[in-house]
Amino acid sequence: MAQDNLAWQSKLVLLAVLPFAAAGALLAGFGWATESADILIWTTVLSALLGLITWRLRAATPLAAATGALITASLMFSSVESPYEPWHSALIPVLAVSLLAFAATRAGRRKKERLGTAEARRGRAAAQVAANLGFAALVASEPVKIWFLNSRWLPLRTHSGTFILAMALAALAEAAADTVSSEIGQVLGGRPRMITSFRTAEPGTDGAVSALGTAAGTVAAAIVAGAGCWALRGDWRLFTLSCAGAIFGLIFDSLLGATLERRGLLNNDAVNFLSTASAAGFTLLLLSI
Repeated sequence: MAQDNLAWQSKLVLLAVLPFAAAGALLAGFGWATESADILIWTTVLSALLGLITWRLRAATPLAAATGALITASLMFSSVESPYEPWHSALIPVLAVSLLAFAATRAGRRKKERLGTAEARRGRAAAQVAANLGFAALVASEPVKIWFLNSRWLPLRTHSGTFILAMALAALAEAAADTVSSEIGQVLGGRPRMITSFRTAEPGTDGAVSALGTAAGTVAAAIVAGAGCWALRGDWRLFTLSCAGAIFGLIFDSLLGATLERRGLLNNDAVNFLSTASAAGFTLLLLSI
């Protein structure tokens, strides 16, 4: 019931993400149309194909699949270079997040259904997709990128495109880490403990963590960070920063779940969105030191 009363937060997350993703995809698409038609065509086709496959696998509702395709296109446009190689773009880390989430949610589904924590069979809703992938698209969008690069509030050494890639990749890695840790923890993690009090709790309880679930989430973060580093031609520094940000976000997610979410002040979509934001923010802090 509390989650139903906070449905406005899911709508707010969706409204915060979609305009930026749509504007970023459209503006970049028009720009690339005059410079390289291949980039426009490949990005549009591949992002749409990913959305279609996600829907056909019942991993997302039609609107959620379209939202994911739009966010993917926005991220791809913001990370491509000419001459174009579609695999050297944000498509790869997004694909890694999607595959990990799909596998983790399907693992031990019968047990999750008995616990009442299984994802709906129709797949994820649009707000869930925006909450997990949206902040990465916001950070990488052209207006935000320009603001970051010209900001007087940030140290000069952060005034490059590298730190934006690190922030976006950390947000994506956190999204994968959160989903995998939660889903695997419910199935294999045994009796979890609250992150705030260390008291035992029922599997699926907001803010409850297990050692195995946390380890699985950490591995997922490393997989996404590694895939992103390869695709974006990054180095070990990019990998380390994005992993550190993701793990921080994973812990922050559990803290929000144990406090504000359990008190009915935040719903799950808001928690997920803020956690990806914290992952990007922590990465920025590391870059600023």
